[in-house]
Amino acid sequence: MRDRHFRQLWALSLAASLVGWSFVGPRLPVAWRVSLQAGAGGLLVLVTRAPLGLRPPRLWAGLRLGSVAGVAAATAIAATTWVPPVRLSMSVRALPASVPGWLLLRIPVGTVWAEEAAFRAALASAGSDAFGKSGGRLLQAVAFGLSHIADARATGEPPVATVLATGIGGWLFGLLADRSGSLAAPMLVHLAINEAGAAAALIVQRVLANSAGSTRGVPL
Repeated sequence: MRDRHFRQLWALSLAASLVGWSFVGPRLPVAWRVSLQAGAGGLLVLVTRAPLGLRPPRLWAGLRLGSVAGVAAATAIAATTWVPPVRLSMSVRALPASVPGWLLLRIPVGTVWAEEAAFRAALASAGSDAFGKSGGRLLQAVAFGLSHIADARATGEPPVATVLATGIGGWLFGLLADRSGSLAAPMLVHLAINEAGAAAALIVQRVLANSAGSTRGVPL
């Protein structure tokens, strides 16, 4: 009984720590944040001994499932980009100074790897040991949703809607990991969603900027 209570306390403490970090991380310089988050994700995997499933044959299952789901997610984002509310949100989104660094480092390493290692691997593993497989998936999903409150405030998005959306996304990512037995599946989908969203924002703002420039060039 005491061992079970310890596992539950450890899982809840880990979840609280990840949520707490989400309020601290954005205050750090980008280079530090990416390195710390990526390193912390790997360290948590080692501490919790979470299985990653990044070796065959589980890797192939993860790549197959993640590729199919990732293409579907990216297609959905592309299809909704020009819906007026979505386009408006993307048009006012603050973009980083270094776009290549954003697309090639911050998203895949500082976000996708860091979050999947921390939430879908480490926290899900600790949560499953403490509360069972379903409980572990729910715990990491709730913590994942709450960890986006700071991002929502920074971008002006409604926090409650953001928490719900990312929490559901975290639960689905966990389901992909459980179904495939590999962290590759949620990593691919997470990467597809973030990269597609970033590319869509870049395209929308470029199109609007070009349109504004053309309008200014037309004589009255």
